[in-house]
Amino acid sequence: MKKIFLIFCLFLVSICVFFAFQMKNRISAESKNAETVLLDVPSGTPAIALGNILKKAGIWDDGLAYKVWCKLNPPSIHKGWYEIPPHQTLDEIAAILESGKTAVRKVNIPEGRASWEIPAYLKKAFPNLDEKRWNDLVQDPKFARSLGVDANSLEGYLLPDTYPFPIDADEETIIKQMVAANLRLRDKLENEPGPSKWKRLGSWHKVLTLASVVEEETGIPEERPLIAGVFHNRLDIDMPLGADPTVRFIFKNLTGPIYKSQLNSDSPYNTRKFKGLMPGPISNPGLKAIEATLHPAETKALYFVAKDDGSMTHFFSSTLADHNKYKNVAAKNRGE
Repeated sequence: MKKIFLIFCLFLVSICVFFAFQMKNRISAESKNAETVLLDVPSGTPAIALGNILKKAGIWDDGLAYKVWCKLNPPSIHKGWYEIPPHQTLDEIAAILESGKTAVRKVNIPEGRASWEIPAYLKKAFPNLDEKRWNDLVQDPKFARSLGVDANSLEGYLLPDTYPFPIDADEETIIKQMVAANLRLRDKLENEPGPSKWKRLGSWHKVLTLASVVEEETGIPEERPLIAGVFHNRLDIDMPLGADPTVRFIFKNLTGPIYKSQLNSDSPYNTRKFKGLMPGPISNPGLKAIEATLHPAETKALYFVAKDDGSMTHFFSSTLADHNKYKNVAAKNRGE
């Protein structure tokens, strides 16, 4: 009897070892998905319920192996969207879900775009973006103040950059992320050592306002400090900025001719007609334009005109007579 009992025990141990070995192999197997799967993990998902989510997504279909693994390694899951690459083990899948590093869509927002131009870039990643809701939020003073912006609009506060937006981001989420980046830049630049034009302008809002004009007047980074220097000189002597882009902003006339009727507009954004800064930015300036505004070149120039020779650069001058000469040169360059 003892021999029979011993043989029976050895048989049971062998079976347990066999099934344990089998289960270990099943647990350490790789996921079934042949391509990266975007997985939505709702808030409050228990670890056991995650097994059903993985099964429906075609990632893991061995329910028993998952349950055993879950008992041995209870995961701490964070809600969000996650990208699950192919051929992942349960340990690797858990590491992704526990990391909290949710899936993102990267979008590049170029410098100098007005707020109403930005949705065109966002829609490549977020085709369902609601442009009306976007524009309503940008123009909502109450929403602006809720984000820490003391202005009637968020124009100028949508910092251009390449952003990793959450994959399920809506208009409000995207705006909040861009404005937060702008305000972080404000805090960084405000505490910079050394002289700047911050005090001369008086506020971050005015820095962004002038920087938006600097941004629009030249696409050549090396010219921005000179352009900024001209505008600071004009402000110092109470001379109108005379910037055509401010007129284009009024009429959303971003290209083509500017008409005399537009130049005579009574809008406070018309710097061809009124002195000083506009009420707010005309676009969303990038870091380089903002830095040029705070640290302009030392220059006596009061005027500039595009050379129109294909270089995209400008003639700068300190007198109206020289400015008019350069305008004639530019006209010849255009073949007039």
